[in-house]
Amino acid sequence: MRMYRNADVSVEAMLEDLRTLVEVESPSRDLEALSKSAMTVAAVIESRLGGQAVLVESGAGPHVHWSGGGEPRVLVLGHHDTVFPLGTLARRPFQVVDGHATGPGVFDMLGGLVQAVHGLAALDDLSGVEILVTADEEVGSGSSRALIEERARACGAVLVFEGAADGGGLKTGRKGCGTFDVIVKGRASHAGLEPAAGVNALVEAAHQVLDIAALSRPEIGTTVTPTVASAGTLDNVVPAEATVIVDVRVESAEEKERIESAFAALAPHLDEAEITVRGAVGRPPMPESASAELFEVARRLLPGIEGKAVGGGSDGNFTAALGVPTLDGLGAVGGGAHADHEYLVVGAMAERAHLVTGLVNAIRDSRGA
Repeated sequence: MRMYRNADVSVEAMLEDLRTLVEVESPSRDLEALSKSAMTVAAVIESRLGGQAVLVESGAGPHVHWSGGGEPRVLVLGHHDTVFPLGTLARRPFQVVDGHATGPGVFDMLGGLVQAVHGLAALDDLSGVEILVTADEEVGSGSSRALIEERARACGAVLVFEGAADGGGLKTGRKGCGTFDVIVKGRASHAGLEPAAGVNALVEAAHQVLDIAALSRPEIGTTVTPTVASAGTLDNVVPAEATVIVDVRVESAEEKERIESAFAALAPHLDEAEITVRGAVGRPPMPESASAELFEVARRLLPGIEGKAVGGGSDGNFTAALGVPTLDGLGAVGGGAHADHEYLVVGAMAERAHLVTGLVNAIRDSRGA
Protein backbone atom coordinates (compact mmCIF):
# COMPACT_ATOMS: atom_id res chain seq x y z
CA MET A 1 0.00 0.00 0.00
CA ARG A 2 1.51 3.31 -1.03
CA MET A 3 0.77 7.03 -1.05
CA TYR A 4 1.49 7.76 -4.75
CA ARG A 5 3.71 10.68 -3.79
CA ASN A 6 5.22 10.65 -7.24
CA ALA A 7 1.86 10.95 -8.94
CA ASP A 8 1.30 13.97 -11.12
CA VAL A 9 -0.28 16.42 -8.65
CA SER A 10 0.35 20.10 -9.23
CA VAL A 11 -0.19 22.52 -6.36
CA GLU A 12 -0.22 25.38 -8.84
CA ALA A 13 -3.05 23.73 -10.77
CA MET A 14 -4.95 23.05 -7.54
CA LEU A 15 -4.67 26.69 -6.54
CA GLU A 16 -5.90 27.71 -9.98
CA ASP A 17 -9.01 25.56 -9.56
CA LEU A 18 -9.49 26.74 -5.99
CA ARG A 19 -9.46 30.35 -7.12
CA THR A 20 -12.04 29.50 -9.78
CA LEU A 21 -14.41 27.98 -7.23
CA VAL A 22 -13.93 30.65 -4.57
CA GLU A 23 -14.56 33.47 -7.01
CA VAL A 24 -17.99 32.06 -7.83
CA GLU A 25 -19.69 32.85 -4.52
CA SER A 26 -22.17 30.22 -3.38
CA PRO A 27 -24.19 31.17 -0.29
CA SER A 28 -26.72 28.58 0.81
CA ARG A 29 -30.30 29.22 -0.36
CA ASP A 30 -29.23 31.64 -3.10
CA LEU A 31 -30.47 29.58 -6.03
CA GLU A 32 -29.00 31.77 -8.76
CA ALA A 33 -25.56 31.80 -7.15
CA LEU A 34 -25.70 28.07 -6.44
CA SER A 35 -26.60 27.33 -10.06
CA LYS A 36 -23.51 29.20 -11.23
CA SER A 37 -21.42 27.45 -8.59
CA ALA A 38 -22.70 24.00 -9.58
CA MET A 39 -21.86 24.61 -13.22
CA THR A 40 -18.37 25.73 -12.20
CA VAL A 41 -17.83 22.67 -10.00
CA ALA A 42 -19.00 20.45 -12.84
CA ALA A 43 -16.63 22.16 -15.27
CA VAL A 44 -13.65 21.68 -12.94
CA ILE A 45 -14.47 17.99 -12.48
CA GLU A 46 -14.88 17.42 -16.21
CA SER A 47 -11.69 19.29 -17.10
CA ARG A 48 -9.61 17.19 -14.69
CA LEU A 49 -11.34 13.80 -14.86
CA GLY A 50 -13.18 13.75 -18.17
CA GLY A 51 -16.66 12.34 -18.53
CA GLN A 52 -19.79 14.31 -17.76
CA ALA A 53 -20.93 15.72 -14.44
CA VAL A 54 -24.70 15.76 -14.07
CA LEU A 55 -26.55 18.59 -12.34
CA VAL A 56 -29.29 17.18 -10.11
CA GLU A 57 -31.83 19.94 -9.64
CA SER A 58 -33.43 20.46 -6.25
CA GLY A 59 -35.34 23.09 -4.34
CA ALA A 60 -32.11 24.05 -2.60
CA GLY A 61 -30.04 24.39 -5.76
CA PRO A 62 -28.24 21.95 -8.06
CA HIS A 63 -26.23 19.04 -6.72
CA VAL A 64 -23.35 17.77 -8.87
CA HIS A 65 -22.93 14.04 -9.55
CA TRP A 66 -20.12 12.42 -11.52
CA SER A 67 -19.30 8.76 -12.09
CA GLY A 68 -16.17 7.07 -13.40
CA GLY A 69 -18.26 4.13 -14.60
CA GLY A 70 -18.30 0.49 -13.62
CA GLU A 71 -19.64 -0.98 -10.40
CA PRO A 72 -19.79 1.71 -7.68
CA ARG A 73 -17.09 1.19 -5.02
CA VAL A 74 -16.40 4.51 -3.32
CA LEU A 75 -18.28 7.79 -2.96
CA VAL A 76 -16.36 11.07 -2.72
CA LEU A 77 -18.72 13.40 -0.87
CA GLY A 78 -18.69 17.18 -0.47
CA HIS A 79 -20.73 20.35 -0.83
CA HIS A 80 -20.36 23.58 -2.78
CA ASP A 81 -22.58 25.88 -0.72
CA THR A 82 -20.93 28.20 1.80
CA VAL A 83 -22.10 30.28 4.75
CA PHE A 84 -20.84 33.58 3.37
CA PRO A 85 -23.27 36.09 1.80
CA LEU A 86 -22.79 37.57 -1.63
CA GLY A 87 -20.28 40.40 -1.49
CA THR A 88 -17.91 38.68 0.92
CA LEU A 89 -15.46 38.12 -1.93
CA ALA A 90 -15.09 41.86 -2.48
CA ARG A 91 -14.04 42.25 1.13
CA ARG A 92 -11.98 39.06 1.33
CA PRO A 93 -10.72 38.20 -2.17
CA PHE A 94 -8.94 34.95 -2.88
CA GLN A 95 -5.23 35.29 -2.27
CA VAL A 96 -2.18 33.26 -1.29
CA VAL A 97 0.14 34.88 1.24
CA ASP A 98 2.85 33.26 3.37
CA GLY A 99 1.72 29.75 2.52
CA HIS A 100 -1.94 30.32 3.34
CA ALA A 101 -4.78 30.58 0.84
CA THR A 102 -7.66 32.74 2.02
CA GLY A 103 -11.09 33.69 0.74
CA PRO A 104 -14.68 32.64 1.45
CA GLY A 105 -15.01 28.86 1.51
CA VAL A 106 -11.36 27.89 1.03
CA PHE A 107 -11.39 25.62 4.09
CA ASP A 108 -15.09 24.75 4.26
CA MET A 109 -14.95 23.13 1.85
CA LEU A 110 -13.81 24.18 -1.59
CA GLY A 111 -10.19 23.30 -0.91
CA GLY A 112 -11.21 19.74 -0.08
CA LEU A 113 -13.12 19.42 -3.34
CA VAL A 114 -10.11 20.55 -5.34
CA GLN A 115 -7.76 18.17 -3.53
CA ALA A 116 -10.17 15.28 -4.09
CA VAL A 117 -10.48 15.94 -7.81
CA HIS A 118 -6.74 16.26 -8.32
CA GLY A 119 -6.06 13.15 -6.24
CA LEU A 120 -8.49 11.22 -8.40
CA ALA A 121 -6.89 12.65 -11.56
CA ALA A 122 -3.67 10.87 -10.59
CA LEU A 123 -5.37 7.49 -10.94
CA ASP A 124 -4.94 5.49 -14.13
CA ASP A 125 -8.43 4.07 -13.76
CA LEU A 126 -11.47 5.88 -12.36
CA SER A 127 -13.93 3.01 -12.52
CA GLY A 128 -15.99 2.52 -9.39
CA VAL A 129 -15.53 6.12 -8.24
CA GLU A 130 -18.43 8.53 -7.79
CA ILE A 131 -18.40 12.18 -6.75
CA LEU A 132 -21.40 13.91 -5.18
CA VAL A 133 -21.18 17.62 -4.39
CA THR A 134 -24.35 18.93 -2.76
CA ALA A 135 -25.86 22.42 -2.60
CA ASP A 136 -27.36 22.48 0.90
CA GLU A 137 -25.03 20.93 3.48
CA GLU A 138 -24.67 24.15 5.43
CA VAL A 139 -28.45 24.36 5.92
CA GLY A 140 -29.16 20.78 6.92
CA SER A 141 -29.08 18.79 3.64
CA GLY A 142 -32.85 18.59 3.45
CA SER A 143 -32.96 18.25 -0.33
CA SER A 144 -29.84 16.11 -0.70
CA ARG A 145 -30.08 13.56 2.11
CA ALA A 146 -31.99 10.94 0.14
CA LEU A 147 -29.53 11.18 -2.77
CA ILE A 148 -26.55 11.02 -0.41
CA GLU A 149 -27.94 7.90 1.25
CA GLU A 150 -28.78 6.28 -2.08
CA ARG A 151 -25.28 6.73 -3.48
CA ALA A 152 -23.62 5.76 -0.18
CA ARG A 153 -25.51 2.46 -0.10
CA ALA A 154 -24.64 1.82 -3.74
CA CYS A 155 -20.93 2.55 -3.30
CA GLY A 156 -20.34 0.91 0.07
CA ALA A 157 -17.65 3.33 1.27
CA VAL A 158 -17.67 7.11 1.70
CA LEU A 159 -14.84 9.64 1.81
CA VAL A 160 -15.95 13.06 3.08
CA PHE A 161 -13.86 16.07 2.11
CA GLU A 162 -14.79 18.47 4.87
CA GLY A 163 -11.84 20.39 6.33
CA ALA A 164 -9.39 18.51 8.50
CA ALA A 165 -9.50 18.51 12.28
CA ASP A 166 -7.07 20.69 14.23
CA GLY A 167 -3.50 19.84 13.28
CA GLY A 168 -4.55 18.10 10.08
CA GLY A 169 -6.17 15.08 11.71
CA LEU A 170 -8.99 13.10 10.16
CA LYS A 171 -12.47 13.23 11.66
CA THR A 172 -13.27 9.76 12.91
CA GLY A 173 -16.44 10.61 14.84
CA ARG A 174 -19.02 13.36 14.90
CA LYS A 175 -21.80 14.32 17.23
CA GLY A 176 -25.36 14.23 16.06
CA CYS A 177 -26.70 17.74 15.82
CA GLY A 178 -29.93 19.60 15.39
CA THR A 179 -31.82 22.82 15.98
CA PHE A 180 -35.07 23.32 17.87
CA ASP A 181 -37.38 26.33 17.73
CA VAL A 182 -39.47 26.84 20.85
CA ILE A 183 -42.37 29.21 20.16
CA VAL A 184 -44.21 30.70 23.12
CA LYS A 185 -47.65 32.21 22.72
CA GLY A 186 -49.02 34.50 25.45
CA ARG A 187 -51.42 37.40 25.42
CA ALA A 188 -50.69 41.08 25.00
CA SER A 189 -51.87 43.76 27.42
CA HIS A 190 -50.86 47.27 28.51
CA ALA A 191 -47.75 46.93 30.65
CA GLY A 192 -48.75 49.93 32.80
CA LEU A 193 -52.53 49.82 32.96
CA GLU A 194 -53.25 46.07 32.92
CA PRO A 195 -50.07 44.01 33.24
CA ALA A 196 -51.92 41.19 34.97
CA ALA A 197 -54.41 40.94 32.11
CA GLY A 198 -51.69 39.68 29.82
CA VAL A 199 -49.79 36.42 29.62
CA ASN A 200 -46.13 37.38 29.40
CA ALA A 201 -44.50 35.26 26.70
CA LEU A 202 -41.08 36.60 27.59
CA VAL A 203 -41.38 35.44 31.20
CA GLU A 204 -42.57 32.05 29.98
CA ALA A 205 -39.63 31.89 27.57
CA ALA A 206 -37.26 32.60 30.47
CA HIS A 207 -38.67 29.58 32.31
CA GLN A 208 -38.28 27.48 29.18
CA VAL A 209 -34.65 28.54 28.67
CA LEU A 210 -33.77 27.27 32.14
CA ASP A 211 -35.62 24.00 31.59
CA ILE A 212 -33.97 23.52 28.22
CA ALA A 213 -30.45 24.29 29.42
CA ALA A 214 -30.90 21.72 32.19
CA LEU A 215 -31.19 18.99 29.56
CA SER A 216 -27.44 19.16 28.87
CA ARG A 217 -25.28 16.24 29.98
CA PRO A 218 -21.79 17.37 29.01
CA GLU A 219 -20.20 14.47 30.87
CA ILE A 220 -21.56 12.14 28.15
CA GLY A 221 -21.18 14.59 25.28
CA THR A 222 -24.68 16.10 25.20
CA THR A 223 -24.89 19.86 24.92
CA VAL A 224 -28.18 21.76 24.76
CA THR A 225 -27.51 25.44 24.18
CA PRO A 226 -30.11 28.19 23.78
CA THR A 227 -28.53 30.48 21.19
CA VAL A 228 -31.09 33.02 19.91
CA ALA A 229 -34.14 34.55 21.58
CA SER A 230 -36.67 37.17 20.55
CA ALA A 231 -39.77 38.60 22.19
CA GLY A 232 -41.98 41.64 22.41
CA THR A 233 -42.97 44.58 20.25
CA LEU A 234 -42.94 47.75 22.39
CA ASP A 235 -41.64 48.67 25.81
CA ASN A 236 -45.13 49.26 27.20
CA VAL A 237 -46.74 46.04 25.91
CA VAL A 238 -46.76 42.68 27.67
CA PRO A 239 -45.19 40.37 25.05
CA ALA A 240 -47.64 38.08 23.31
CA GLU A 241 -45.01 35.98 21.55
CA ALA A 242 -41.46 34.81 22.10
CA THR A 243 -39.12 32.42 20.32
CA VAL A 244 -36.06 30.55 21.57
CA ILE A 245 -33.69 28.75 19.19
CA VAL A 246 -31.62 25.92 20.63
CA ASP A 247 -28.52 24.12 19.33
CA VAL A 248 -28.26 20.44 20.32
CA ARG A 249 -25.30 18.04 20.05
CA VAL A 250 -25.34 14.36 21.09
CA GLU A 251 -22.97 11.42 20.86
CA SER A 252 -25.45 8.53 20.95
CA ALA A 253 -28.77 7.47 19.50
CA GLU A 254 -30.10 7.08 23.03
CA GLU A 255 -29.38 10.72 23.80
CA LYS A 256 -30.97 11.77 20.51
CA GLU A 257 -34.17 10.04 21.58
CA ARG A 258 -34.02 11.49 25.11
CA ILE A 259 -33.56 15.05 23.88
CA GLU A 260 -36.28 14.84 21.24
CA SER A 261 -38.69 13.41 23.79
CA ALA A 262 -37.82 16.11 26.30
CA PHE A 263 -38.50 18.89 23.82
CA ALA A 264 -41.81 17.28 22.88
CA ALA A 265 -42.76 17.24 26.56
CA LEU A 266 -41.99 20.90 27.33
CA ALA A 267 -44.91 22.39 29.24
CA PRO A 268 -45.77 26.00 30.12
CA HIS A 269 -45.21 27.44 33.59
CA LEU A 270 -47.72 30.28 33.25
CA ASP A 271 -51.45 29.76 33.06
CA GLU A 272 -52.76 30.17 29.51
CA ALA A 273 -49.31 30.23 27.92
CA GLU A 274 -48.86 27.86 24.98
CA ILE A 275 -45.70 26.12 23.80
CA THR A 276 -44.98 24.87 20.27
CA VAL A 277 -41.75 23.04 19.43
CA ARG A 278 -40.30 22.50 15.98
CA GLY A 279 -37.12 20.71 15.04
CA ALA A 280 -35.17 17.53 15.70
CA VAL A 281 -31.67 16.14 15.92
CA GLY A 282 -31.54 16.05 12.13
CA ARG A 283 -28.05 14.61 11.75
CA PRO A 284 -27.60 11.33 13.64
CA PRO A 285 -24.34 10.73 15.51
CA MET A 286 -21.38 9.35 13.56
CA PRO A 287 -19.77 6.81 15.91
CA GLU A 288 -16.05 6.22 15.66
CA SER A 289 -16.77 2.59 14.78
CA ALA A 290 -18.09 3.81 11.41
CA SER A 291 -14.67 5.18 10.45
CA ALA A 292 -12.45 2.50 12.02
CA GLU A 293 -11.89 0.42 8.88
CA LEU A 294 -11.07 3.33 6.58
CA PHE A 295 -9.03 5.16 9.22
CA GLU A 296 -6.71 2.15 9.53
CA VAL A 297 -6.20 2.28 5.77
CA ALA A 298 -5.36 5.99 6.02
CA ARG A 299 -2.88 5.33 8.84
CA ARG A 300 -1.08 2.74 6.76
CA LEU A 301 -0.87 5.20 3.90
CA LEU A 302 0.15 8.14 6.06
CA PRO A 303 1.72 6.89 9.31
CA GLY A 304 1.28 9.26 12.21
CA ILE A 305 -1.94 10.86 11.01
CA GLU A 306 -4.35 11.32 13.89
CA GLY A 307 -8.07 10.74 14.16
CA LYS A 308 -10.32 12.96 16.24
CA ALA A 309 -13.98 12.95 17.21
CA VAL A 310 -15.47 16.42 16.78
CA GLY A 311 -18.64 18.25 17.75
CA GLY A 312 -19.71 19.50 14.34
CA GLY A 313 -21.88 17.53 11.94
CA SER A 314 -21.54 16.79 8.23
CA ASP A 315 -23.19 14.67 5.57
CA GLY A 316 -20.94 11.88 6.80
CA ASN A 317 -23.33 11.58 9.76
CA PHE A 318 -26.01 10.34 7.38
CA THR A 319 -23.84 7.77 5.63
CA ALA A 320 -22.35 6.47 8.87
CA ALA A 321 -25.85 6.00 10.30
CA LEU A 322 -26.56 3.63 7.41
CA GLY A 323 -23.67 1.42 8.49
CA VAL A 324 -21.61 2.45 5.45
CA PRO A 325 -17.89 2.85 6.31
CA THR A 326 -17.25 6.61 6.34
CA LEU A 327 -14.09 8.66 6.84
CA ASP A 328 -14.37 12.44 7.25
CA GLY A 329 -12.01 15.40 7.48
CA LEU A 330 -10.08 14.43 4.35
CA GLY A 331 -10.23 17.96 2.97
CA ALA A 332 -8.11 21.02 3.46
CA VAL A 333 -5.68 21.47 6.33
CA GLY A 334 -6.33 24.88 7.81
CA GLY A 335 -8.90 26.48 10.04
CA GLY A 336 -11.35 29.29 10.66
CA ALA A 337 -14.41 27.58 9.22
CA HIS A 338 -17.33 30.05 8.92
CA ALA A 339 -15.11 32.93 10.05
CA ASP A 340 -13.34 35.86 8.41
CA HIS A 341 -9.93 34.35 9.21
CA GLU A 342 -10.67 31.11 7.30
CA TYR A 343 -7.52 29.74 5.67
CA LEU A 344 -6.01 26.74 3.91
CA VAL A 345 -2.42 25.53 4.32
CA VAL A 346 -1.01 25.34 0.81
CA GLY A 347 1.91 23.14 1.84
CA ALA A 348 -0.46 20.31 2.82
CA MET A 349 -2.44 20.21 -0.43
CA ALA A 350 -0.27 17.73 -2.34
CA GLU A 351 -0.08 15.27 0.54
CA ARG A 352 -3.85 15.33 0.98
CA ALA A 353 -4.37 14.77 -2.75
CA HIS A 354 -1.96 11.82 -2.62
CA LEU A 355 -3.94 10.42 0.30
CA VAL A 356 -7.07 10.48 -1.89
CA THR A 357 -5.27 8.49 -4.57
CA GLY A 358 -4.07 5.88 -2.11
CA LEU A 359 -7.36 5.54 -0.28
CA VAL A 360 -9.42 5.06 -3.43
CA ASN A 361 -7.06 2.40 -4.77
CA ALA A 362 -7.00 0.59 -1.43
CA ILE A 363 -10.79 0.64 -1.12
CA ARG A 364 -11.29 -0.69 -4.65
CA ASP A 365 -8.68 -3.40 -4.12
CA SER A 366 -10.35 -4.51 -0.89
CA ARG A 367 -13.70 -4.74 -2.68
CA GLY A 368 -12.42 -6.74 -5.58
CA ALA A 369 -12.23 -3.96 -8.14
